[in-house]
Amino acid sequence: MLIETVLNDCHKIKGFVYRRSRLEERDGEKVIVVDIENRRNSKGICRECKKSCPGYDHLLLREFHFIGLWGYRVIFCYTPRRVECFKHGIHVEYMPWAEGKSDITNVFRLFIAHWAKKLSWKEVGEAFKVGWGQVMDSVEHVVQYGLKHRTLDDISTLGIDEIAYRKGHEYLTLVYQTDAHNRRLLWMGQSREAETLQSFFDWFGSERIKNLTAICCDMWKPYLKVIKAMANNALLILDRFHIMKMLNEAVDKTRKMEAARLDAPKGEDMLYKSRWCLLKRPENLTDNQATRMKDLLKQNLQSVKAYLLKESFQKFWSYTSAAWAGKFFDQWAYMAARSRIAPIKKVVKTLRKHKECILNWFRTKERISNGIVEGFNGKAKLTMRKSYGFRTYNVLEIALYHALGNLPEPELTHRFY
Repeated sequence: MLIETVLNDCHKIKGFVYRRSRLEERDGEKVIVVDIENRRNSKGICRECKKSCPGYDHLLLREFHFIGLWGYRVIFCYTPRRVECFKHGIHVEYMPWAEGKSDITNVFRLFIAHWAKKLSWKEVGEAFKVGWGQVMDSVEHVVQYGLKHRTLDDISTLGIDEIAYRKGHEYLTLVYQTDAHNRRLLWMGQSREAETLQSFFDWFGSERIKNLTAICCDMWKPYLKVIKAMANNALLILDRFHIMKMLNEAVDKTRKMEAARLDAPKGEDMLYKSRWCLLKRPENLTDNQATRMKDLLKQNLQSVKAYLLKESFQKFWSYTSAAWAGKFFDQWAYMAARSRIAPIKKVVKTLRKHKECILNWFRTKERISNGIVEGFNGKAKLTMRKSYGFRTYNVLEIALYHALGNLPEPELTHRFY
């Protein structure tokens, strides 16, 4: 079977034909070169209005990289025509297989972008014999197409969080759609100031804001201030994940303070190697940790009291009624506030301040949690870690939208991967 036959079957180009293929040696490497010619008597197409136009002249031969075959690089050769459009003047014709001055075919761009989701950009470049810049260009092409063609309708729940992306306390504000039918990165901005989140709501638009039913976030004051001002029709939920994280941090801080106060040798230290015993749920303890926990529970330690208060708060999430959950919350907060454990008392003070937003978790049909958001944040950090960091914010933005945006891609007549 001829290579031209294979190409016509998987990548047919309307108005053009694959004329001849051959094996050539370039820079000590054998490559497959395929000539492309326009069909006889066919006219060039204006790249602006996509209408047939009379020819003007021909330019120099150009080469375009296609997906490799059997370990060989494949190069398309074509001599572009300039056309004279009555509306847009004289310019280079529209070539369906490539855009602008790019020397990579659109199909190869999609192929590279597909693998860039699975591998680091450097590994993709090495595997398919292209430069890092060409990989970035391919991913950017796909992301721009996806952002242009994605739909922003039917968005009812959002998750908002921030992650550090560079040393020196530099943060990103990330807004995710958390609906069951579509979970994706919706928007991102530099820093975690109130103005950053305000920019999101300005971009999102007042009509879409009206359709929001719930917004889940942590207790970062600038976010809460903007959400209450811009989306007061949506339930603001301070989610389970961050509340339990705060309690865990309070237990751990109590353990550290108590261990420093006791200042006992390792053999006599009752809190030695007890960190994960106190932070894990009972059902997740290993056999050794469960045995260690039994011994700890016999001791009259503040760390144990803090642990028991944290575990008793787990019952709060089992309620189905916001009213009954509120009663339990008040009883637990009263007991915890009288515990004389400073880190726990500090958490109680914070939780009491945001009681109504916490109870909103029970007022939604779906129990919305930032656990989904934390999962996305983990993927975002993995994307940055695979690249050992991105030098510019623009490249980071492209990479995160590509990995987490669930963006639509151009349709292909043949699946190459």
